[in-house]
Amino acid sequence: MSGGKYIDEEGVLYTTPVIREHGNIYKPNNKTMADDFLTETEVRDSHTKEIDLVNRDPKHLNDDVVKIDFEDVIAEPDGTHSFDGIWKTSFTTFTVTKYWFYRLLSAIFGIPLSLIWGIFFAILSFLHIWAVVPCIRSYLIEIQFLSRVYSIGVHTLFDPWFEAMGKMLSFIKISLRKEV
Repeated sequence: MSGGKYIDEEGVLYTTPVIREHGNIYKPNNKTMADDFLTETEVRDSHTKEIDLVNRDPKHLNDDVVKIDFEDVIAEPDGTHSFDGIWKTSFTTFTVTKYWFYRLLSAIFGIPLSLIWGIFFAILSFLHIWAVVPCIRSYLIEIQFLSRVYSIGVHTLFDPWFEAMGKMLSFIKISLRKEV
């Protein structure tokens, strides 16, 4: 904030008005009305954002679940080994079959399931925003009233009773003696 005080030649104290460096609360940074609207390049929509084609699980949702390799499924203990050629062919068959069958299933069911899950989460978001949160807020408002009534009732009825019982029972003394 800038503003200050100064004294003129006659010794009269003057103060200058305080000028905020960041504008006022209604127009921060002293923007004009034309600057209030975002341009098209500034607006980014979530469904047009870039996706990463290399790291397709950036939040590591499936780290523990579906990272299944040949060694996780098939293992031969020491002393029980098949022919090396069979083992290599089994490894290649497993890996290639898993890879291409996953691609085939993704090609057939990926887009329909994406549509279904998109609809499901849209409905879930809609219900959460327009039904669940308002119901919870309404409940909290109502329960706040009931908690005040309950608190007044407890303080009015039970506090005097417990205080009286405490005073009556405070005179009771118990002493233990060991008899030999």
